[in-house]
Amino acid sequence: MSYTESIGSRTYRFADLKTVLAKASPQRSGDQLAGIAAASEEERVAAKMALAQVPLRTFLNEPLIPYESDEVTRLIIDDHSPQAFAQISHLTVGDFRNWLLSTATDTDALTRVTQGLTPEMVAAVSKLMRNQDLITAARKRPVITRFRNTVGLPGRMSVRLQPNHPTDDVKGIAASMLDGLMYGCGDALIGINPASDNLTAITKLLQMIDDFRQRYQVPTQSCVLTHVTSTIAAIEKGAPVDLVFQSIAGTEKANASFGISLALLQEAYEAGLSLKRGTVGSNLMYFETGQGSALSADAHFGVDQQTCEARAYAVARKFKPFLVNTVVGFIGPEYLYDGKQITRAGLEDHFCGKLLGVPMGCDICYTNHAEADQDDMDNLLTLLGVAGINFIMGVPGADDVMLNYQSTSFHDALYVRDVLGLRRAPEFEEWLESMQIIDERGALIGASARQPLLEGARDWMGIA
Repeated sequence: MSYTESIGSRTYRFADLKTVLAKASPQRSGDQLAGIAAASEEERVAAKMALAQVPLRTFLNEPLIPYESDEVTRLIIDDHSPQAFAQISHLTVGDFRNWLLSTATDTDALTRVTQGLTPEMVAAVSKLMRNQDLITAARKRPVITRFRNTVGLPGRMSVRLQPNHPTDDVKGIAASMLDGLMYGCGDALIGINPASDNLTAITKLLQMIDDFRQRYQVPTQSCVLTHVTSTIAAIEKGAPVDLVFQSIAGTEKANASFGISLALLQEAYEAGLSLKRGTVGSNLMYFETGQGSALSADAHFGVDQQTCEARAYAVARKFKPFLVNTVVGFIGPEYLYDGKQITRAGLEDHFCGKLLGVPMGCDICYTNHAEADQDDMDNLLTLLGVAGINFIMGVPGADDVMLNYQSTSFHDALYVRDVLGLRRAPEFEEWLESMQIIDERGALIGASARQPLLEGARDWMGIA
């Protein structure tokens, strides 16, 4: 079905639904690279006007990628709930925006329609929204998950402690881990990106974190972010695996480029569940995504990168994850050119994920060849804190020396918690108090009080 919209004497024609979506997207370098972006701001406005009039039902009747050839499309259609959709089934995309922003639409209303929403619906409505709209609607839709602690409660924000090392040196990783814990970070997880997929090295890292966690009774969870097949192998070898990680994308072909399928993710999910390591819940998958991943794999099929990204959240939702992380600026300026595009993408991803019932976090980051700097990251960090982000990254000095990109630091987490009054996961916060790392208000206690724990842990790990 084609779409038309007139502005003054000029009429714009859009060949199909995915063309309208692409042309209506805010400017970003990835869509320009793909040759699907609007040629002018006037064309973008025309596409938004046309999109606003599209009934939500259309997204069920006109799949952007054919049902027969894409298992992600089949997942989206087959898992759709007509009952949950009934409340909003009469709306157009423009009406849906108004409904989301209405003061009468509260958390309960958004929760009731979650299973009736498709990624394409939420991606479409996001294209009609200003940044403040994305923040307002996302803030009304908390998503709470549990493993050894509880993440996503309103008024709280967690941090993934990311102690990466370029050679997977255990002592180096342990030193960064201790540093982060002393700043009150690590309630989302202690997650290491390994320099290699060597099973022996992966198991050694998992064992080190687990030994520390048990020795000091830390109510958090660990993860080594290796390929899911390596995690399955580690589980089979008896390694102490908490969260099961995998990068995912929004099309079957893009996922195949990662070496995965829905069936493989199901196998990994069941393997993780079999360990029964969660104490307060059983959400155990950890997924990472990023706008541009499908395009970089030549697997986007003419669909704009933000809509492809939202489709990845349908994959995530299937497996009841503990955490989902949009690594927003990591893929590079070919897909998100500058700080403005990164900021907008982060807010879109968080909004779309939350509406789909996904526990969204964000690696607020950029590569060194992007037109962005730490001030841009400060802005996005603050905006996502207001929007109710589940978790952010805690990287020593905000500079990941293994992955070679810029993220957020332990100090950044202190900043956003302080100015917005955000607390940590309740179980982790209680532990920090018991260890005299924070006081009852959540503020760090002086270094002298923390010194005995720090020295004891250093001695145990053999860190000078």
